[in-house]
Amino acid sequence: MFSRKFRFFACVFMIFSALPAFGQSKIDEGFTSLFNGKDLEGWVGNKTSYSVENGVIAINPEDNGGGNLYTEKEYDNFILKFEFKLTPGANNGLGIHAPLEGDAAYVGKELQILDNRAAKYAELKEYQFHGSVYGVIPARRGFLKPVGEWNQQTVIVRHPKIEVILNGTTILKGDYLEASKSGTPDGREHPGLERSSGHIGFLGHGDVLYFKNIQIKELN
Repeated sequence: MFSRKFRFFACVFMIFSALPAFGQSKIDEGFTSLFNGKDLEGWVGNKTSYSVENGVIAINPEDNGGGNLYTEKEYDNFILKFEFKLTPGANNGLGIHAPLEGDAAYVGKELQILDNRAAKYAELKEYQFHGSVYGVIPARRGFLKPVGEWNQQTVIVRHPKIEVILNGTTILKGDYLEASKSGTPDGREHPGLERSSGHIGFLGHGDVLYFKNIQIKELN
C-alpha cells in the first residue's frame, strides 16, 4: 500500500517538475529558453531593478533607477521571441549586438519598447516609436495591444538585415547598414551598426514593465 502511494506521489512530482514555471509557455522546437521563470540565472547587469515576480521579469525602477539587464552569452544571427506588458507611458528597449558598457542605442542596436499611445510621446520622431531601430529605421505603428495586455514580439536578425514582428504583423524589415549609408535619420553616430555579435538586453528608461517567455534560436 505504501509502495503504491509512494509511486503515485513520485509520478505527480515528476509531472509537475516537467511543467513550465508560472508565466512560462512551452519552448518552441529548435529554440532555447533565456529565462527559467524562477530567477535571473544567465543574465548580468542590474539585478536590483530587474527581478522575478510571479514567473515574469519585472522592472521596478524605484528600486535602483532602471538600468540594463543583459544575457551572459553573446549572439550574432538569431530569432528571438518574447512577450512584454506595458504600463501607461512605459519606455524600455531591446538591445542587440551590444557590449556591456556604453549606450546600447549607439554602441550596439536598440529596438524601442514603448507605449506609443501615451500623450507624452506625441512629438517623437518616427524612428523613436515602438519596434524602431532607434535613430535608424522607423517601424509601423498601430499594432500594440492595449496597455496591460501581453504583446508577442519576434525579432529576426541576419546581420545586417532585421525583421520585427509584433502580434503577428511585420512592423519593420530592413537593412540597418543600408539605411545608414547616407547618414542616420537622427544625425548621430551609430558605430554599433557594424557589430555583428554581442549581448541581448533589456534597456531600462525608468518605467515599470514586464517580460516573459523569452526564447532564442541561433541561426548559422
